[in-house]
Amino acid sequence: NNIYVADGYAAKLEYPLNETSVSSAMEKFDSLYETYLAGTNCNIFASIVPDKGLYLAEANGYPTMDYNTMFSTVASSMDWAQFVDVSDLLAVSDYYRTDTHWRQERLHDVAKRICEAMGVSGFAAEELTQTAVERPFYGVYYGQAALPMEPETMYYLTGEVLENCTVYNFETGKTTAVYNMEKLRSRDLYDIYLSGAAALLEITNPAADSGKELVVFRDSFGSSLIPLLLKDYAKITVVDTRYIAPQLLEQYLQFENQDVLFLYSSLILNSSSALK
Repeated sequence: NNIYVADGYAAKLEYPLNETSVSSAMEKFDSLYETYLAGTNCNIFASIVPDKGLYLAEANGYPTMDYNTMFSTVASSMDWAQFVDVSDLLAVSDYYRTDTHWRQERLHDVAKRICEAMGVSGFAAEELTQTAVERPFYGVYYGQAALPMEPETMYYLTGEVLENCTVYNFETGKTTAVYNMEKLRSRDLYDIYLSGAAALLEITNPAADSGKELVVFRDSFGSSLIPLLLKDYAKITVVDTRYIAPQLLEQYLQFENQDVLFLYSSLILNSSSALK
């Protein structure tokens, strides 16, 4: 299954860089910009979540994609957004050993850099408490590797502000908490973060002392980072264009005077056919 195990971490070979896929993603983002954001007073930012292969593959003798070219292509193509590089803040230890995703409890520096770029303070580390999830976590690579690996402990960061936020799912019409503990019964425990995959979410923060709003275009990596961006925003709208066609957004969103963040993983950019 193109899975390798090195230093106790399972990962998928991501090689080579698919420049056609990255270009396709850029065309889709440009279309979003031209349709909804050009000519508005929105402040636009972009960041790439590198997959853990950046920190694991080459060091262990496995082929690796050209991440630098991907980053520079995105930064230059999205010249209408401020690019926020977070790759230097991460290491392989910031990812689950058996899964694709990064560990929320290790993302404070990442969230801080993105918040500072957007001109907000974000949570201080002492404002959040780390809590362990009750069930052991077996990530997606655990089964794909078909090798004996130990389960992991998943944690989530919470505090008074996050506990009082609500998440409305436009597809289901349901309102949940930021961390949905009903997902403890899910096959994928990562679904506790913002209830997992969803086309369109609206997160309301009653503790925000301003009317600031943020719109995040994201993939699954955003589920665990977005809660860490909530402190300064009264509302965060979360859009996943793998599940909603961009032309439908005008029915739900008006773009005016918001911060807008494009937050996508290198995995999605290198295989962007999933994006509508």
